[in-house]
Amino acid sequence: MLKQAQMPKRKNIVGVQARRLRNQVGLSQEELAARCQRQGWDIDRFTIARIEAGSRWVGDFEAVELAKALRVTLVRLFDSK
Repeated sequence: MLKQAQMPKRKNIVGVQARRLRNQVGLSQEELAARCQRQGWDIDRFTIARIEAGSRWVGDFEAVELAKALRVTLVRLFDSK
C-alpha cells in the first residue's frame, strides 16, 4: 500500500490524453463541453479544464462520454503514449 506521501497528485488518468486529443482535432474546451452537453452530460468548460489538469476525478460513465465526444475509443482515451 502506498503511503500518503507517495500517492499520485493527479485525480484521473485520462486528463492529459483528453487534452492531447482535443487539441489534435482543434476543439476548444468550450466546444468539447458543448459536445458532451449534446450527449446529455451536464458539464462546462471549467470542469473540462479541471479534468485535463488532473484536479478532478473522472467516473467510468464520464470517461465513456468524454471518449464519445472526442470521437475516440476508450482504449485511445486511456492510452498515455
